[in-house]
Amino acid sequence: MGLEEFDTQTSAISSNLVYQQMNSLQETMRGSQQDVDLADSAHQVSLYDLAEQLQKLDLPINDIKLHAQDAPLQFKLAAKLYESKHYLEKIDCELNIAIIFAMWGEHNRLLPRSATNPNGEDTLRVKLQQLDWATQGTSLKWTLFAVDDGDPNGSGAIATEIAEKHPLQDRVKILYLSEAIPAKSGPLAMLKSVDDSRKGGSIIYGCTQALADNADVIIYTDADNSVHLGQIGLLLRPFVEEGYRVILGNRKHPESVLVKQEGRWGIGIKLLRHMQRMVGQPIFSLGIHDTQAAFKLYERSVLEQIISDPTTYDFSFDTDWILAVIAMNESFTEVPFAFIDSAAESASISQGPMTTWETLIQGLKASVRKHNLPHNEEMARVIDEEIHSARDLEILIDHLPTELINAKDAELGNPNIMSPAKVAQWIRKRKSEEGLI
Repeated sequence: MGLEEFDTQTSAISSNLVYQQMNSLQETMRGSQQDVDLADSAHQVSLYDLAEQLQKLDLPINDIKLHAQDAPLQFKLAAKLYESKHYLEKIDCELNIAIIFAMWGEHNRLLPRSATNPNGEDTLRVKLQQLDWATQGTSLKWTLFAVDDGDPNGSGAIATEIAEKHPLQDRVKILYLSEAIPAKSGPLAMLKSVDDSRKGGSIIYGCTQALADNADVIIYTDADNSVHLGQIGLLLRPFVEEGYRVILGNRKHPESVLVKQEGRWGIGIKLLRHMQRMVGQPIFSLGIHDTQAAFKLYERSVLEQIISDPTTYDFSFDTDWILAVIAMNESFTEVPFAFIDSAAESASISQGPMTTWETLIQGLKASVRKHNLPHNEEMARVIDEEIHSARDLEILIDHLPTELINAKDAELGNPNIMSPAKVAQWIRKRKSEEGLI
């Protein structure tokens, strides 16, 4: 056989193999489901099976991504898991990874779903299984930190009981914020009691313990199953391969998979975002629009600087940390990932959405001032003068000023669309109509 004939045959065999792989990919995609319930153990198993089918096909990541664009939800999520696993298996250095989440009012989601617990998600067991699946066959070391934020419903005790009976109990640590405060010094010194923390204090406490355990990187997430932790490779790839020390998950990226109940907000959410983006100019001018995504990675030395002097201990800690990164001139990158909303037991629902939003706006205002970053100070003063409680936002959320009716999302935060003075006038008008002034 001549060389030319050999090359022709080899090319034909290669082409046929690719054809078979692509055909198998199409069949796999057609067999996937549109509905995914991450609280359902059967759905979890089928999701792993699908991700492993994709792994066996051994196709380029870009081919999988291309087919995932118009695929059913299960395939989209499996593609993210496959991509993550692909990156994790390429890591040839030892890494100590800490994954942290806070618990307050999570007593139902920590337990399995049942007739008497319809919102159960079995979250601790599920997270351990996800991390174990993702890191099998790798040199990665990981520990999951679950921190009780002073929950009166006993989330910490429930998590402890679950952990003590779990085969991976050596990989999980249950912490109680109440055992760390009051503190005479350190990141938690400004907390007088657990009542002064709303998530942020517990995340910071988890970070201090992870750093004491020599974690190289810290990832934080939420207590529910919205984020499948099999995706941690998506955060670790830019850290290992590109040297980024801060990686932010971005649910609004074109390549993200987002299933979110946006209907929870009224039309006035546009005004709140307009105000938020004027005050948070250092963040939003960089194109960071998903500040609250509970899927972020910080390298230990950067995190040590950030939490050495926190501005807030509440739900606004996300933006405080991002602003600290910007003030430090630290480079960062964003990555797309899959997020399936779990709203039934969400703190923003149980305590009231506007309570959360008031916390976010006030915390953002405090952080930009503390980090001495440029922002719309006139808008910040309007918040000082007009927003004193969640009630002041509740009267805004179901109404929209004419200036913002046709405003596109990209225009929000531009004072030329609606100035801080006009915002102040609108707030006072709504207060007058509600009999508050």
